[in-house]
Amino acid sequence: MKFQAKIEIISVNLYVIPPQKALEEIFKDSGKSKGPIQIKGKINSHKFIQTLVRYQNAWRLYINTPIIKATGVKVGDTADFSIEFDNVARTVPINPKLKLAFDKNKKAKEEFEKLIPSRQKEINRYLNNIKSEEVLEKNVDKVIRYLNGEKVDYFVILRN
Repeated sequence: MKFQAKIEIISVNLYVIPPQKALEEIFKDSGKSKGPIQIKGKINSHKFIQTLVRYQNAWRLYINTPIIKATGVKVGDTADFSIEFDNVARTVPINPKLKLAFDKNKKAKEEFEKLIPSRQKEINRYLNNIKSEEVLEKNVDKVIRYLNGEKVDYFVILRN
């Protein structure tokens, strides 16, 4: 579905509100009209993958930093969009060190599985991008302690 939309901002996040006709097509193709919906498309001919989310009673397509840098769009601009449902799975594999830690700590694994999928993905993505074995082991330990109910600042887990 192709459309034009004005780039808006809420807090520090740039976004557009897709037209109802585009949303109805996405809902039909995805088989749902609730929760985050994976999409792919183009903004001013630049390809992207993103997620449609409902916030403050409106479906929004947020425009992240890589898209902003690639396209040069800014608040107030009108851009050309083309979007469609993306049925490609967007899973992030569990880090092998975290998997080993879960093998030794079933309670932490159960708590991890209770987290919302986006939080699980965020933790996995963070751990998978750590280059140093020492830092990885330190952060896996923090994740396990956090999941076991210890007072560990969540953001410390993700930043250290």
